Amino acid sequence: MGPSNLLSFAFCGILIFQVNAQISVDDCCTNGQEWAGQRQDCAALQTTSDSQMCRIAQEQCCIAAQDDNYCTTGINLAKQHGECETLYTDANSCEAKNIKRCCNCCLLGKNAQQQGLSCEQNLSLGYECGLVYRACCVEGQETGPTLPVVQPSQEPATNEQDDPYLNDQCRGAAHCSQQCRVTESGATCSCFQGYKLKPDGHTCEDINECLLGSHNCRSGERCINTKGSFRCQREVSCGTGYELTDSNNCQDIDECETGTHNCAPEFACQNTQGSFRCKPLMQCGDGFIQDAQGSCIDINECMSANGPCPSGQVCINTVGSFNCQRNSITCGRGYHLNEDGTRCVDINECTSLSQPCGPGHVCINVAGTFRCECSAGYYFDSISRSCVDTNECRRYPGRLCAHKCENTPGSYHCSCTIGFKLGSDGRNCEDLNECESNPCSQECANVYGSYQCYCRRGYQLSDVDGITCEDIDECALPTGGHICSYRCHNIPGSFHCTCPTTGYTLAPNGRSCQDIDECVTGTHNCTGSETCFNVQGHFKCLLFECPENYRKSGEARCERLPCNQNKECQGLPMRITYYHLTFPTNMPVPTNVFRMGPSNAVPGDDILLTITGGNDGGFFTTQKVNSGGVVAMQKSITQPQDFVLTVEMTLFRHGTVNTFLAKIFVFVTAEQPDFGY
Repeated sequence: MGPSNLLSFAFCGILIFQVNAQISVDDCCTNGQEWAGQRQDCAALQTTSDSQMCRIAQEQCCIAAQDDNYCTTGINLAKQHGECETLYTDANSCEAKNIKRCCNCCLLGKNAQQQGLSCEQNLSLGYECGLVYRACCVEGQETGPTLPVVQPSQEPATNEQDDPYLNDQCRGAAHCSQQCRVTESGATCSCFQGYKLKPDGHTCEDINECLLGSHNCRSGERCINTKGSFRCQREVSCGTGYELTDSNNCQDIDECETGTHNCAPEFACQNTQGSFRCKPLMQCGDGFIQDAQGSCIDINECMSANGPCPSGQVCINTVGSFNCQRNSITCGRGYHLNEDGTRCVDINECTSLSQPCGPGHVCINVAGTFRCECSAGYYFDSISRSCVDTNECRRYPGRLCAHKCENTPGSYHCSCTIGFKLGSDGRNCEDLNECESNPCSQECANVYGSYQCYCRRGYQLSDVDGITCEDIDECALPTGGHICSYRCHNIPGSFHCTCPTTGYTLAPNGRSCQDIDECVTGTHNCTGSETCFNVQGHFKCLLFECPENYRKSGEARCERLPCNQNKECQGLPMRITYYHLTFPTNMPVPTNVFRMGPSNAVPGDDILLTITGGNDGGFFTTQKVNSGGVVAMQKSITQPQDFVLTVEMTLFRHGTVNTFLAKIFVFVTAEQPDFGY
């Protein structure tokens, strides 16, 4: 068991949290530990229950786990770096203080071990620091880097006889991830409740009771696995008249006690499971029965199954009682003779067109009379003694309809605001997917209660109606002149670039123009004796021939033939070399365009560089640089033109004078400032 299992100590922690559903204290503690394991601040801990005990368990378990992590970090720093001072920039934070304290305590233990001192320190370091001191000291003396498990509830040992760790066999079995027990065969690892030992014999893993079916959730509840345990959660609500308790059970709501019934003043409320009843306060005497409105209605005793009168007598009902008379067919109130005139039959008053109960009532026929009850959606008004429509929207505001509630006679009607439609239950509102009716010209994104139109690339949404997509003329934008290097052509939703018809091709990026090297592609028309030279947007065919008394040496060099004491021949240049270069008209001045000098310079060399021909307009000049010289452009060339410069270099070496000639073909092309090369 590594240093991460050492007891650490809490310095800080002020928690503000929200209340969620009630769960077991073990689950609350596990939740707090998981929160700390994610390196999150315990001050921002989100509670899972409104129970005070659960909040306390979450807070303390989170702080304990977080401080364990801090202390383990401090111990590792002491072992790896051997110092604790400059590891954290914010030395005043709670985390830094915990880490530094454990780091310092471990350094003391390591120092004691290195000096051969006893690991049972006598310093007044405090209980927690003493445990870290001993653990880091003992680790260097034992074969394995293991430390004893320290439980927070244990008190510090005062001497060797009271210290449970000095002779504990589990000190060598610190590989146990949770618990270590001493058996006859030695130290054995075990796990906490809700965990099981892995095949490696020392690591514990969580038991998924929901997957194994070892939970005790009831029907209608869903099992949710947690670290080391599980919890049961109802899948459906309790329904009207019930509320969910902290123990996840449905409990009847006593409407009479809470005052949420609608019994009239002359009625008494009687609670029932899931509902309530209204019982009249006034009791009727013998011979009467009470109806739903609290009125006393006469009981027709003559209609009883056995009959109250003896044989041979006819029963005549009276108010509150009855009389027995000798047989004479006389029907009481609410009865009439049958067609045969042999007996009295009940009159069904509810079938008459007069509607004896009036609107809002329900007529119920009973033997010899009828009674009136209020229809659904109505209540009995004791003042007017009539049924009055119940305004459900006003009585239950916000509980019947999700958006808008409209009262109707005997009922109510729910409706939704714009962007929503009424759900199948007639009460809740569902988001209306306006995009199904294709209101946008291109793309539509449904949002809660509305929708948003957007356009594809190359289009923009109209500011007029907000649904039409208009083409963006990329070529007309302020940056349109930089989209294409030559010409930009707008097309619906995009654009394309073009290049000059000859000498250029469109680059792979679709925007820049690249020069076509006709000499490489073989699209030139130079003869076999000519050399093809590529220039911007075109090419040149060059013919190099050696003059008399010279022979060709290489593609562009002519060497002088032996003079044989011919003084006229000795005055000719020793070598004529042909060069060619090209640049656009927008070249800055002055600019060095050609460098010339002896190939193998020796000390004492001196040269003279002169342009002897082709410098019409005086655009070029020569300059001496170190042991050589350069040809520089000293005036701007504004128009495309070709030059053939003859540059003579005179070399003075050890009393001898030799001349060399360079023929430089210069092709100045038109300026193309927007091309990308």
